[in-house]
Amino acid sequence: MDLLDESMIPEHARAVKQEAREFAAEHIEPNSGEYFERGEYPWEVLEAGQDAGLVAQDLGEDLGGRGLDLYQTLAIAEEFYKADAGIALTLQLASFGGEIVEKYGDEEQKKEYLRPVAECEAITGLAVSEPQTGSDLAGMTTSAEHDEEAGEWVLNGEKYWVGNAVEADWLTLYAKTDDSEDRYSNYSMFVVPTDAPGYDAEHIPEKMGMRASKQGHIFLEDCRIPEENLIDSEGAGFYMLAEFFNHGRIVVGGHGLGLAAAAIEQAWEFVHDREAFGREVSGFQSVQHILADMRMEFEAARSLNWQAARKVANQEQSGLWAAMAKTKSTETAMECAERGMQLHGGRSVLTDRRIARVYRDVRIPVIYEGANEIQRNLIYRQSGY
Repeated sequence: MDLLDESMIPEHARAVKQEAREFAAEHIEPNSGEYFERGEYPWEVLEAGQDAGLVAQDLGEDLGGRGLDLYQTLAIAEEFYKADAGIALTLQLASFGGEIVEKYGDEEQKKEYLRPVAECEAITGLAVSEPQTGSDLAGMTTSAEHDEEAGEWVLNGEKYWVGNAVEADWLTLYAKTDDSEDRYSNYSMFVVPTDAPGYDAEHIPEKMGMRASKQGHIFLEDCRIPEENLIDSEGAGFYMLAEFFNHGRIVVGGHGLGLAAAAIEQAWEFVHDREAFGREVSGFQSVQHILADMRMEFEAARSLNWQAARKVANQEQSGLWAAMAKTKSTETAMECAERGMQLHGGRSVLTDRRIARVYRDVRIPVIYEGANEIQRNLIYRQSGY
């Protein structure tokens, strides 16, 4: 069973998909159980991914990357997340937010900060959410005040759920720079080195899923950065993020597809290798119907996700299609994992079972990159009814 076949993938993305599949089989899947159990950052797998040219390679060739496009990044996500979501998230977060600097940053910012990431000599991250605020991008309170005399920006506040908050060399950080009536024009983006004075971070306590990926809680207390670390112009941060998340939600849909594929394959293998009431479990019509439903929902989600990738790549109602893809794919993963657990019976609760890890992992993508309730708001507003 090859649920993640290449039939709907653009031809130019198929080679990197195969690279990702081979890498996942050699480096991610064999280490997934150990890293999940230990809850440690998978440095060795990350370094192997950098050596293989599969980490931070969405950055341009002029910076030292491969310039992988949205289709290629989605193809990698499917393969990585099928092997293990926690390790996969670590690999894909190594350059997270860097695309904002690539598109809007000046040449000095790209040279000093982006090139080392593309050349796999540094890792970065994106700091947006806060302890009391997640999906409301215009409700963040972390502030950045311009100290013109010193030629610096002074940051105060907290950031939460930040991938690589502890491990990164620098972050792209979203902060409030104004208090005007237009709440969407009050935010700006900054490059913040993690060794800047006033920056402190600690790991968030252990999560129920994706344990090989580390998120952090950042404390900014009169954190000073050079004024040239402002990305593009003051007040443009919200609009940068809105565009960035359209691409990101397509890839998060790939997270869901990989997890759904893992759940279906695990369930299929289990029921075809187990007997009950004197017959193979797969022979019961109710079991066959569950597997049929799982397959149909998966294929519907994958078709939508790849259609949405084309829409976003062509800038055709990007927000609508990205929201639909992210919502459908991540919720399909939840449904498939739950049905897979049921088909495994009592053994589903054993922590060494892959299906049990998938079940815990699928709860997370429905929340990050904008909770699915927010996505439904976007879908309704942008549908034109």
